[in-house]
Amino acid sequence: MRDAGDQTALPSVRDVLALPELQAGQPELVAGSQGVDRDVRWAHVAAGSGVAELLDGGELILTTGAGWPSDPRELADLAEGLVTAGATGVAAIVLELGQRFTAAPEALIHACEENGVPLIVLHREVRFVQITQRVHQRILAAQNEALQARAEVHAMLTELGLNRSPVDYVVERLAETLGAPVLLEDTGHRVVAFAGLGADPAEALAPWVRADGREPQPPKGETWERVAVEARGRRWGHVTALAGPPHPAGRRTVLELGAFALALGRLADAEGDQWMQLGSKRLFEALLGGRYRSDAELAAQLAASGLTLDGRTVIAATLRGTGDFGGHATLERATLETALRRAIAPEGRALIAPDNEAAESGHVLLALLSFPTEDPRLISTVDRDVPSLATRLAHELGMLVPGTTPSSWRAHLALATPARRLRQLVAALEQVRAAGRIAPTGEVGRVTVQQAERQPLAHLVRALAGAPELQEFATDTLAPLLAHDRAAGAPGDLLRVLAAYTAHPTNRSLAAKEARLSRSVFYQRLALIEDLLDVDLSSGETIATLTVARLALDTPTHSP
Repeated sequence: MRDAGDQTALPSVRDVLALPELQAGQPELVAGSQGVDRDVRWAHVAAGSGVAELLDGGELILTTGAGWPSDPRELADLAEGLVTAGATGVAAIVLELGQRFTAAPEALIHACEENGVPLIVLHREVRFVQITQRVHQRILAAQNEALQARAEVHAMLTELGLNRSPVDYVVERLAETLGAPVLLEDTGHRVVAFAGLGADPAEALAPWVRADGREPQPPKGETWERVAVEARGRRWGHVTALAGPPHPAGRRTVLELGAFALALGRLADAEGDQWMQLGSKRLFEALLGGRYRSDAELAAQLAASGLTLDGRTVIAATLRGTGDFGGHATLERATLETALRRAIAPEGRALIAPDNEAAESGHVLLALLSFPTEDPRLISTVDRDVPSLATRLAHELGMLVPGTTPSSWRAHLALATPARRLRQLVAALEQVRAAGRIAPTGEVGRVTVQQAERQPLAHLVRALAGAPELQEFATDTLAPLLAHDRAAGAPGDLLRVLAAYTAHPTNRSLAAKEARLSRSVFYQRLALIEDLLDVDLSSGETIATLTVARLALDTPTHSP
């Protein structure tokens, strides 16, 4: 049986049975009921015992049994020849009962049942010519519809290819045309573009998540169409249509035309930037714009694009050039992105895309960097102001930056707090993006670094418009004090001391009095706070940071 998703929508045996011309013969299905959805390629009136040799397969056989042998063995051979004729066997056999047979021969019933070929007997005489005429009209109409549909799809997709339409738009049009989810993947089986037509992305993308870089397989019972996107002997990936309804032009035909349009676009994009950035751009829009229905859906999209969170630590980052690069902005961006990808290789994975809404549009890259949990690049070097990742990035830039670049040019790397959960990742990305460029905490080579972990107040102030992070900031900052007070059985003791000190940082005597402690005990508490938090309470920034954290902790929304 041919796959209706790949072929012209030919009439099935079930469709033929419903024709008035056949119903007039009082049809009865006596065998092969499992084959009623077989396609009917043609209708053929057959007589004589040599008819099987004239068939190609897929025909609807109309016969009275005239000329058939009477010998049971010979009749069994004839029946076997009919049901296995051609490549697929006949579509169905319609036997008109009458002078030759008053009932269907047992040998014919057995052969049809064994091979899933419907056997229909007619209890009243009909005009076979009317049946063949009506069947052929249906077949020719389906073929004409298929030709017209192919022409329309070909014109639409060829125009998209010649117009260099965006990859995601081509995929969307394919999905609309097929009425089924369609996705484009690269040669590493990472999803570049996805159009779901309302399908649950978490479910649709699950095979790509499970495949983990290998070729995905359809769920049991589903049929996909999968076509390579290639040209001039080079393959760039595959476009896949998930399970969906038949199409008059054939699902595979539509997908092949879509792959051709995508290949034209890929040839025009010599550097491959569109494919490389599209998947990342789509995910950043989902993350920052809240364009996902659930955490599971977003996690599936991230994993299908090669960025899994399970067992890994993800860092949100921005990377931009500062100063005169001495070359075109495109070269600067390409240099930054290449250096960052090389700095995280081979164990790290990245999603990188331009931040088109940044004030320095085209010069700022958004990045999600995924590392194994114990990766050394997550750890600071001897100089704790410079993370190992920045050192690696500086090394790669040293090899990539053109010699004509002025010595004053720097790459500014902003790192958010590392995340292991999806909610943390979304918050971290918003945090680092909102912070923009602030004073660096360290520098190595041509790389300056700002770290959310080292500059909590600055990042908090930048992100005040999105205040949900405020409570997490307060809890994280003061966690050692909270833990100490709980362990000591003195709830709020150190926080009360801190509140008094931050209220009167220049008058410790007044602060001690407000805390209702002697000066010596008060100073001991301050020293303990400095040790637990590893801070210097004489620092103005430290005082500001702890003040904001303490006030946030006291708000009604806080849950200790």
